[in-house]
Amino acid sequence: MADQNHFPGIDMVRFGENISIIQKRVTFENRSILEVYEKAIEIFRDYYQYEEIKGADRKKIEKIPEAAFREAIANGLIHRIWDVESQIRVLMFEDRIEVVSPGGLPAGITKEEYLSGKLSVLRNRNLANVFYRLGFVEIFGTGIMRIRQLYEKSLRKPEFEVSENAIQIVLPVWESNLDLTEDEKMIYGILSKNRLKSMGEIAPYVSFGRSKTTKLLKEMEEKGIITVEGKGRNTKYSIK
Repeated sequence: MADQNHFPGIDMVRFGENISIIQKRVTFENRSILEVYEKAIEIFRDYYQYEEIKGADRKKIEKIPEAAFREAIANGLIHRIWDVESQIRVLMFEDRIEVVSPGGLPAGITKEEYLSGKLSVLRNRNLANVFYRLGFVEIFGTGIMRIRQLYEKSLRKPEFEVSENAIQIVLPVWESNLDLTEDEKMIYGILSKNRLKSMGEIAPYVSFGRSKTTKLLKEMEEKGIITVEGKGRNTKYSIK
């Protein structure tokens, strides 16, 4: 919490068309965790918020919900392992943000319990209390649930990956205005703009069979919504 300290912080990188093009990189470290948190929010606003003017009215547009980004950053700062000399990494792309924090889950909680919000185990209780009192988080252990709720009406959903040494949260750009059927929306939410996915990566997450999934993918390709590469078993799909 000290204004000057020896702890790591957050490393933020804004990429261009691919990861070989770095448009901006900034690291906030050796300073108060509260300042680190606020600086990260400022950078987020520069890239994922803008104003739209219609007549005499100004409307703030969020490409990614700020509340979801705040939850992801707070989650990383509160639950990370602090004795590891590694930054929280925030990778910013045109269609998503990836937040990767050092340290897997604390002892006493499973991946399923963490992702469902059924059980909360605080690794850094004092930090959690500070963030709660300042209103940066609402209730302990509800961060993941709140992020999911913020994306309820979006076609693309957040993704969560838990490994032994890191936790990654992916926040996609909000998309809701496509003329899709409910079944097409389900498939669209699984696909990605920057990563091709095979039928084997799509089928387990839809509520209908492979034949219907294949038919819907073909119709979405004809509508110009998705891109298809390869043939036969090597066929893969992505969002245009």
